[in-house]
Amino acid sequence: MSMIFPLLLILFFVLIYFTIKGLKKKKENITTIEILIFVLYMLSFLLFGIGLITHSNQHTDAIDPVDLECYIPFGEKHIITLILYFICFNISAGFIWVKGRKLPPLSLVLFLIFLFIGIVINSAILIQITTHNTETLDVYKENIGTFLFIFTPALSLIIAIGLLIKVIKEEKIEAKNKTYKNKFINYCNTFLADKFNESIWALLFLIPVFITITIILMLFGQDVNSISKVFTDTTTWALSQKSHPPILDHKGHYLCTVAAKGSPDIVKPIRLGKRHKNIIIVNRQLQIANAFEEMITDISPKLHRFIRSNYDKYGYNLSLKINSKMGSNITYILMKPLEWIFLISLYLLCLNPEKKINKQYKI
Repeated sequence: MSMIFPLLLILFFVLIYFTIKGLKKKKENITTIEILIFVLYMLSFLLFGIGLITHSNQHTDAIDPVDLECYIPFGEKHIITLILYFICFNISAGFIWVKGRKLPPLSLVLFLIFLFIGIVINSAILIQITTHNTETLDVYKENIGTFLFIFTPALSLIIAIGLLIKVIKEEKIEAKNKTYKNKFINYCNTFLADKFNESIWALLFLIPVFITITIILMLFGQDVNSISKVFTDTTTWALSQKSHPPILDHKGHYLCTVAAKGSPDIVKPIRLGKRHKNIIIVNRQLQIANAFEEMITDISPKLHRFIRSNYDKYGYNLSLKINSKMGSNITYILMKPLEWIFLISLYLLCLNPEKKINKQYKI
């Protein structure tokens, strides 16, 4: 694993090198500043990717900040909408940068529309990631997320505005250089050159194109307001409107506790509970295991100390290796036979087994 990251980094820079080489052939008179901005933009993708790796949890997930986990600034269900506009924006920016006014009029207008939409979305992303409230995450006090995410939308805005200025200037120069023998037509051309260039047409058609794309996205399971929900269906970020579950108690990462981090439809969380003064997620399996442990304590404290010492010795280290959603789901399933043994034992030896089970981790 330690060798994979340097290799990927080398491949990334090799890709940038050959991309620049190809651009020099396609685009005439490419400047050093343009190359520098392109390289910085590509590097911002790398930082953004690292940000997504370290901030990959949805607002419904219970996380442990000790494991350097945090919440993603985009809603999972609606992220397809964001990805589509991201792709359209970058393709449009690329074509306008390389071809400029040499593009067919309709293509240029369409690319400008995506540039305008990109400006709005990147502004929203900037607002979203500049505020990251980690106070509810206890030990996670650093706000490295903003640093990792900020460069891509910021550079996108700079590039988009720069390309718009470039197109407007080129259009004015081209329109003013055109002359017609007919005075009336010449007057109309001059008037329209000042009032209605491709940028204006792009603004006029922006809403119809946006509505069309929204309808297409709805056919693929997106909501009519996915473009706003992708920011609001999150937690800890500026535009977030959701709250996250209590953070996991990293001192209680034993097999049953880890199971509470799994998929809700599998591990079946039932309520919140308290363990060592920390709020945790409780499921039936965890309650049964703890009730069984309590019963062993009542019957034989010495046996309980022996079991607990071994569980403390191996349980935590093992839990670190399975501390993920998939690992927790597998753990929950593997623990099922043991859960049934615990439950049968409770019903055999306890007068009120359900009462003992239900009182576990009461707040």
